[in-house]
Amino acid sequence: MPLYMDIHKVDSDDFTVEDVIKAHMHDLAIQESFGVIQRKYWVNEEDKMVFCLMEGPNKEACHKTHEESHGMTACNIIEVSDDEYNIFMSRGSTQKNDLAYTTDGNLDTGFRTIMLINTSDFSGKYRHYIKETKHLIEKFNGQIVRQPNDDETMASFLLASDAIIAAMAIGNLLQTIPDNFEYRLALVSGNPVDEKGIDLFEETKNRVRTLCWIGLSKVVYLDAITQALSQKESNTPKVNHAHVKIVNATDFSFCEKLFKILNSEFNNSSFKSDDLGQLLGLSKAQTYRKIKSLTGMSPNTLIREMRLRRSLKALKKNGKTIAEIAYDLGFNSPTYFTRVFRKRYDILPTQFLKLSNTAIL
Repeated sequence: MPLYMDIHKVDSDDFTVEDVIKAHMHDLAIQESFGVIQRKYWVNEEDKMVFCLMEGPNKEACHKTHEESHGMTACNIIEVSDDEYNIFMSRGSTQKNDLAYTTDGNLDTGFRTIMLINTSDFSGKYRHYIKETKHLIEKFNGQIVRQPNDDETMASFLLASDAIIAAMAIGNLLQTIPDNFEYRLALVSGNPVDEKGIDLFEETKNRVRTLCWIGLSKVVYLDAITQALSQKESNTPKVNHAHVKIVNATDFSFCEKLFKILNSEFNNSSFKSDDLGQLLGLSKAQTYRKIKSLTGMSPNTLIREMRLRRSLKALKKNGKTIAEIAYDLGFNSPTYFTRVFRKRYDILPTQFLKLSNTAIL
């Protein structure tokens, strides 16, 4: 039978782990009636959330089990593959009577920290560094999540502190590469199941992609939740703020809005900073200050940077000409695109295309 995982948000000031244990016992008592098997559950006392892992014939059967036994129905239920579960939820976690704990005996809240690294090698000489980053991830208890592109590495960590230590070690490693190599690295923590969505850690993955995409090269970005979680753990790392930027909730919301706008307007050649400011609801001065403080770039530079980053992916796909890519990404001419690409990356688009083809071979 397939695996399902759900989220329960409890609206009660009297929420306790003991209450959840009793509710789970009620589930066990009637689960056979619905063909469901309760496998494991995670309790987040502070945020009053519970996550349940079940085997069942379908979502409806899982829902009916909770409804019949105690009435605490799920806000959302998603199907989870065995591979997904093993990567994100199994490692470093144990259980007593189905209740999840960390190996040091604390309750496993279900929270995980997701790392995303985006790399660009403009010389073709530094691919072995990607292998080294993966070794560091595993050294600090991270689990690699397979990605379709070799320029992205994603990993899951049970402990936020392990993720931060790994990120700083990876940053230190990649900083030693002399030239023609860039990386962006972000950490975001979140729930395995969201109130909306169909995938495990869907919102967290989207958020870490936003932060990694918006982020400045050679800087480690992490959300405030990750920092807060790490401070509750025994091996809280000392963060080197020279290469780490902590993004609070307000700034993160701004980044998400900014990312959404840039994603929808990147192919509009007439889109400029004034248009961006209007869509953000900010004055020209406010737009400049806010974007500069978060990304280290002016609004117009950021718009161009987002187009250039997209061009790297487009060139790697190798399905269009340089001219087609330039126009698709909102550049006024292939000549202008080639000029700004070379100025930004110290390589011609055609040369990068050849490098990408060599890497594939």
